[in-house]
Amino acid sequence: MEKLLMLVHRIPYPPNKGDKIRSYHMLRHLAQHYSVVLGTFVDDPDDWRYAPVVREMCADAYFGALHPWPARLRCLGALCGDEPLSLAWYRDARMDQWVRAAMARERINRIVVFSSAMAQYARPYAGTRQVIDFCDVDSDKWRQYASARPWPASWLYAREARRLLAYEREVARRADSALFVSRPEAHLFRSLAPESADKTAYFNIGVDSAYFSPARAYPDPYPQGAEAIVFCGAMDYWPNVDAARWFALEVMPQVKRARPAAVFYVVGARPSAEVRRLEKPGAVCVTGTVADVRPYVAHARLSVAPLRIARGVQTKVLEAMAMAKTVVLSPQALGGIEATPGKELLLANGAGEFAAQVLRTLARPDPRIGRAARLGVRRRYAWSTSLDRVVEQIEGGRRAHAH
Repeated sequence: MEKLLMLVHRIPYPPNKGDKIRSYHMLRHLAQHYSVVLGTFVDDPDDWRYAPVVREMCADAYFGALHPWPARLRCLGALCGDEPLSLAWYRDARMDQWVRAAMARERINRIVVFSSAMAQYARPYAGTRQVIDFCDVDSDKWRQYASARPWPASWLYAREARRLLAYEREVARRADSALFVSRPEAHLFRSLAPESADKTAYFNIGVDSAYFSPARAYPDPYPQGAEAIVFCGAMDYWPNVDAARWFALEVMPQVKRARPAAVFYVVGARPSAEVRRLEKPGAVCVTGTVADVRPYVAHARLSVAPLRIARGVQTKVLEAMAMAKTVVLSPQALGGIEATPGKELLLANGAGEFAAQVLRTLARPDPRIGRAARLGVRRRYAWSTSLDRVVEQIEGGRRAHAH
């Protein structure tokens, strides 16, 4: 098989952890078509245990340790210049040396870049065919942060939004194909980078509907009698922190008055101090890291995604839908998801609407919503169909869902 260099900002494993889902399935799919040479960072010490499994999928692999304090120092230095802080965070001399050695040693003429910050390592190789999966328009995420946070954070985030957009446009101009996670993300980037509109496309994220299946038997993690409302996600990620805090403080008091047995479960790794402070016996429970999120989703009365800031497609929503669970979500969390509100999920805008939808579901659950949700996910979000389109991009074929 022909060699392909894949550059990923975080180790692409395991398949059920947040932003690693897309890169993991991409690696596994590409390894069926190419001899993959992988360069990736490990930013969580716990993830080193996955390195041997990932290495088995590759012809060669380099795992670089990414330590937060040196990365923060690099970002401080970048403030004096014009580059985005995201680029400085992932700058690493050892990664650069490894890429240069691999390109000199191997006959590689195809490069797949996962996330814009890794494109700096592919820049010297203009003669290769390069496909970048931006996933989301990250610069717009920073713009949203800037509008939601006080000064001086607002200034810093606005700076990052401007600098990162300029860098994203430069990367897209150099690439042969620029991919995003959904039609709305691709449409947004075309409006921001019209010079690269003809090479901007998207492919849907996938869901392993056999893994996230309601037919499996899961142990019940909840106390007897609790009407569990679950929200899953990495709880050191600010949009998730903001969502958990808003729901716990603005929505749950309304729900508790009508349904005393209702309990809000915040399920996810690395909960911040803000999230930990939300804990209230009998009302809000913060689990921290769990071995498997599926039991928490399977035995919950419903799942919520109350995000007020969001970019791309919310995988946690699709996974809950795949498990035939009723999901109540905000318009922001719905962005990019192909589903019909009222039939496959429930939409709520504001604390009053959220409380009303949650209370209706607790009082009169409608199993038809969960069944329709799972059917829709299985029909629209199959990994094999989506990732075949990535191979087409790598080989210079027709654009993936270009319009």
